[in-house]
Amino acid sequence: MSEYSPSPAELPAPSIALLVGAALFLDFDGTLAPIADTPDGVVVDRDLLALLANLREMLGGRVAIVSGRSIETLRDLGFGDFLLAGTHGLEFAEPGEQVEGPPRQEAVDEAEAAFHAFADEKPGLLVERKSISVGLHFRRAPQWGQEAGELAEALAARLGLHVQQGKMLYELRPGGADKGSAVHALMARHPMAGGTPLFIGDDVTDEEGFAAAVELGGAGILVGPPRSTFASFSLEQVAAVRHYLAQGIAASG
Repeated sequence: MSEYSPSPAELPAPSIALLVGAALFLDFDGTLAPIADTPDGVVVDRDLLALLANLREMLGGRVAIVSGRSIETLRDLGFGDFLLAGTHGLEFAEPGEQVEGPPRQEAVDEAEAAFHAFADEKPGLLVERKSISVGLHFRRAPQWGQEAGELAEALAARLGLHVQQGKMLYELRPGGADKGSAVHALMARHPMAGGTPLFIGDDVTDEEGFAAAVELGGAGILVGPPRSTFASFSLEQVAAVRHYLAQGIAASG
């Protein structure tokens, strides 16, 4: 991916017209639901699922959840009826179908054990086991963030894994994919093909998704405070995202 392009201090709000004919890619944490102190602290409410179902109908099925979470976790949260890309583009799943993705590597198990050894005597740190990756969260213990990052980098170098940095998180996983590659892959298949890609996300891990959408003639929408970004538009917070999407549905009727 190329260097981040400078962005204005304040990006404009997206117009409802962007949703017309869109192939809509949505991050989850921090975009569709507020970030919680722990990964299992997030609850997907019925209103959100109804909103996404209406969007999918409006867009002829062209709605995908693209998340750092595993497909298994996304389905447990209630997204089983949606097209999913999990673990930063390493996994894909159609509704009701088996997960397409690599098996869990022994190196990830070794990294998980090292994360636990590091976290066991440091209150507030949390090790999150995912299907094919492992995360070390320090949101409740930010004083350990630098050491957590150093550990993740050292483990990645030794074990041949990729470090994925998120909000108060270091994740170790196989390389070879990101949210941008997920956008490219999904835009080449039904039902996303034929739409104009629109990626909505909040984290630095979503920048590859923004860039891919732009490369394919679409756009990105950054959720949260301004930063250097590939997105062309912004929304302040989760509530603004939901309002924007609901406005799109209302306008289509």
